[in-house]
Amino acid sequence: MSRGEHGPGAPARRRWTTMASLGALVGFTLLACRGQGQGKKSGEAATGGSGEAGATFPDSFRVRFETTAGAFTVEVHRAWAPLGAARFYRLVEEHYYDGNRFFRVLPGFVAQFGIAGDSALTARWRQRPIRDDRVVKSNTRGTLSFAAAGPDTRTTQVFVNLTDNQRLDGMGFAPFGEVVEGMATVDSLYSGYGEGAPRGQGPDQGMIMRRGNRYLEDSFPKLDAIRTARVVGSAGEGASGS
Repeated sequence: MSRGEHGPGAPARRRWTTMASLGALVGFTLLACRGQGQGKKSGEAATGGSGEAGATFPDSFRVRFETTAGAFTVEVHRAWAPLGAARFYRLVEEHYYDGNRFFRVLPGFVAQFGIAGDSALTARWRQRPIRDDRVVKSNTRGTLSFAAAGPDTRTTQVFVNLTDNQRLDGMGFAPFGEVVEGMATVDSLYSGYGEGAPRGQGPDQGMIMRRGNRYLEDSFPKLDAIRTARVVGSAGEGASGS
């Protein structure tokens, strides 16, 4: 997850201690693998990572996800989290999320995805973190935020809040968009495997990164998958609702 202050002027050690406490409270943490932020080049985080911050993309746009459980549409707002919105736009435009599995689905909390089915592709993006955004939108039901391994380590993993998780706001998890159509689809994603290692018996993120979808198909075949994720227009186009 991304960095955030627990309270005004809270030191980094206190922030991450609080995050660990939250993980114990809910039975897991939303961290991506610890190595996700390694290999970051000097100055890369300060510029937003691989250049998305300066790229041209709409102030608001919609992305339609076609999945094995049905379809849902996300509306993204640059004003909520500029760096996160830019990174998400680039990933969608490059079809990064096609074939991704929803590898961590915990009813009443979050649904997480964003590790590529191709381990080589995952490895390339792990070297391109972006700096954290300021939190201006709460982690309410249906919003999307990036997961990370610590401060300024966001890369590709995203979670959808399945309930109101405002407790995450003060920890720096900055929503960049929200589900505006098809929230019932998100709620229906397969959740039978539960949390992954080391807390549970579900998919292990390290193994997904190393083996990609081959590992998930062999060991967790019931996971729902993203067939396609495509930008379908600007915010306000089409019907909204959940």
